[in-house]
Parts: sequence; structure tokens; C-alpha cells
Amino acid sequence: MTSERGFGLRGLSIDTPPSHGPSADPPVAQRQRPALREHLETHIEHLTSQVRDDVLQHLDSAIVLAMNEQELRSHLTMLISHTASERHLLINSEEQDGIASELLNDIVAMGPLEGLLREPDISDILVNGPHEIYVERHGKLEMTDAHFRSDTHLLHVVQRIGASIGRRVDEQSPMLDARLADGSRVNVIIKPLSLIGVCLSIRRFSRTRIDFKKLVEFGSASETLARVLEIAARCRLNIIISGGTGSGKTTLLGAFSQHISHAERIITIEDVAELQLQQPHVIPLETRPPNIEGEGQVVQRDLVRNALRMRPDRIIVGEVRGAEAFDMLQAMNTGHSGSMSTIHANSASDAVTRIENMVMMADVGLPGRAILRQILSAVDLVVQIERMRDGVRRITEVSEIDAIDGDALRLRDLFQYRFIDETPDGKLNGVFEPTGAKPRFLKRLSYYGLDKEMLQLLAAPAAAL
Repeated sequence: MTSERGFGLRGLSIDTPPSHGPSADPPVAQRQRPALREHLETHIEHLTSQVRDDVLQHLDSAIVLAMNEQELRSHLTMLISHTASERHLLINSEEQDGIASELLNDIVAMGPLEGLLREPDISDILVNGPHEIYVERHGKLEMTDAHFRSDTHLLHVVQRIGASIGRRVDEQSPMLDARLADGSRVNVIIKPLSLIGVCLSIRRFSRTRIDFKKLVEFGSASETLARVLEIAARCRLNIIISGGTGSGKTTLLGAFSQHISHAERIITIEDVAELQLQQPHVIPLETRPPNIEGEGQVVQRDLVRNALRMRPDRIIVGEVRGAEAFDMLQAMNTGHSGSMSTIHANSASDAVTRIENMVMMADVGLPGRAILRQILSAVDLVVQIERMRDGVRRITEVSEIDAIDGDALRLRDLFQYRFIDETPDGKLNGVFEPTGAKPRFLKRLSYYGLDKEMLQLLAAPAAAL
């Protein structure tokens, strides 16, 4: 559909009488023409936006995923022509190609998020509706200039993410956990659960391997502490990593995993697979949400139970958050030493209390004291990590579970972070102090010949972070 006199969306022009000299156009007309042109250009962009939104609404994500780029461009051009005809708009072929190119970029890529996903310093992208996009750089949130054109535009992007893993995002299924092709973790929630519309959270997957040496460089740990944690991993201690959202639990878990022997068979269990272990014998397992009929769900507890039948040397659970805590403790207590997991908690003692509560959720019929004995015999070390107000993620506590004290478990600190002061530019100064305590697991360390080194490290002077 072609316009020969400029009534297309982008080719619309202002017809003016021919000029016959300097005085042919009155001064008032000269002043009015730019304002009229600006008004028409705004109107044109509005119409173009309507066409784009209409086309996006008619796209079926499942069909789009099956097309190659050339087929998709042809399909988009057909939809643009049909939409323009329904709206009685005249669009020339050049304008159709322009809209098709914009839509193609949105559909095969991530639209305005594409540039942000290429920035290596960004760890999180948080979208609160089409016009509000935040990113986290170096532990701090900041607003960006990026935005989606409309709610429809943003909704289409998240629906395409869902379709890529065979999931729907609509009023009947308004929440989604998924991962992008690069391994980044994605969470989506839309209306009616989100009152502001589509909210999209992307936790970036870093291809850079973070080891304990890097954590020392980042200020997350001292060299002495890093060596203590390396020994804990090598000697197959059962370790729980505790912290808040975005505190660096998964990164720390990845650093621990680099000290696992390549001769071991490791099974990882996650809701959304993030861990990228380098050992040759790794079996990654991932939970499955229920389908639209509410059937077919596979939860972490199912996978932990199944993993016990797969002859693992170690089981790594990405995050314990429910009844699977009991099965994880069983694994740690039945010959799978060196198992690890993370948990959401504000301190090491809170982490232990949460584990106790989650075991009760499993409804296994154990009395409270029996549950405490299970935790005491299973967990060797609790490592607390925190994202502090200067944006740096620091290990703040390393504790062992010492004994049962009445109706609770008593922890003994091996290391503690102590805040000292703050620099003018807002950076926190502190030291990580070993307490000099002699841990209960020294006998395990002596089997590997590392007990004496551990005692020396625990008696070392405090090191600045």
C-alpha cells in the first residue's frame, strides 16, 4: 500500500504553495510551519506505535520461535500491511520495511535490554513496567535511560522468553522463572499479581570464574580466611552458605566448588540451573513447575531423593528453602560428605534456625531434639555473606555448630568481620578476625593432613579487608 503524495506514516509532508521570492511567505506562516511539522511528526510516531503494538498482539510466540529470520520478516510485513489496512492508514513499502526491522530486532533480541545485557559491569537488570529500568553496577542500583515503547512491547518480550522454554505468561500463569541462552536467571510477574504491570528481573550470568583469589581482590575475604575456606572444601566438610538476596551466595558456592576433586561424581540440584562446575563428572538436575493444568511439578525434594539413588560423591543444592532440607541432611549424614547448599538468612544462627524450621515442614515425625541432633551431625560449617552499604559483598561470619544447648543449637565462631570506619568516598574498612577456637572437625582435617595448617590459620592475627 503506497502513498504517492506523502500520506504515509513517515513520509507525511506539509504541502505549501511555491515560493516566488523572499516575501512570498508571510512571517506568521513561517513561524507556524515548524510547529505544524512537529505536531504532525508526533502524530505520525503515535500511529506508528499503534501499528507496532497491534502487530505484537497478533504474534504467536510459539510460531515465531519456529521461523528463521527471513520467514519472520515476511510474516511481519504481511501483518503490518494487514494492520494498516484495518486502520485505514497508507504505508509505503519503505515504511513497512522500517517497522518490520524495528519489530524484528525486538523479537529476535531483547529490545532495549540488549545493550544492557552486553555491559559486563551490570549484574542485575530490574524492569518495573515499560518506562522504568534499573541496573546494578558494583553492588549499587542506578536508573537507566532505556525503556520499552509500551506495556504491549514489554509483555511480548517476556512472553517470548516463556515460549522459549515451553511456558506461558498470561493472566492464568502470571509468574515465570526461566533462564536466558547465556545462563542469566529471569523472573517475571505480571498483572493481576503485579499492580504496576509487567515486572522483569534478570540476574546476569557471569562467564568469569570467581575463585577465592578473586574474592580476596574484591575485598570479600582476607587471604587467611580464603585459605581456611579452601581447606574446608578440599576436606569434604558439609557447608551451608547463608545470606540475603543478591549477597553473593551462588558466587561463593561456585568458588567452593572449584576445590572439589575431579575424581568425584557431583549432582547439582537447582530451581533454575546457574552453577557452572568445571569438574568432568557433573550431573545437573533442575526442578519443573506445574503445567497449566497444575500437573507435572517436580520439586527439589523429589530431586534430592532421586539423587541419593544416583551414587553421588557430593550433592550440591543451589538453595534449600523447604522440606528438602530434611533430605539434604540425610544425604550429609549418609556418606555424602562435602555436600553444600545455600540458604536465605541474616546471620549464621538464623540460618541454623531456618534449617530446623524447614525440617519440621517435611512432617517426618521426628521430635525436636532428634532434629537438632540431625543438624549437629550433618552441618560442619555455616558461612555468612552480606552485601554491605558500600556495595561490596563480604563474608561476615564463619561458624561451626558446636553443641545442643537446651532446645537450641549453639554456634561457635571461627572468624568474624569487625567494622572499623568509613573512608570519605564511602568505602568501609574492617578486619576479619579469627577467634582462635579449635573446631570440632579437626579429626576430618587430619585425615587429609591439613589440621595443623588450619590451627595456624585460626591463630593468625586479624587481617584487614
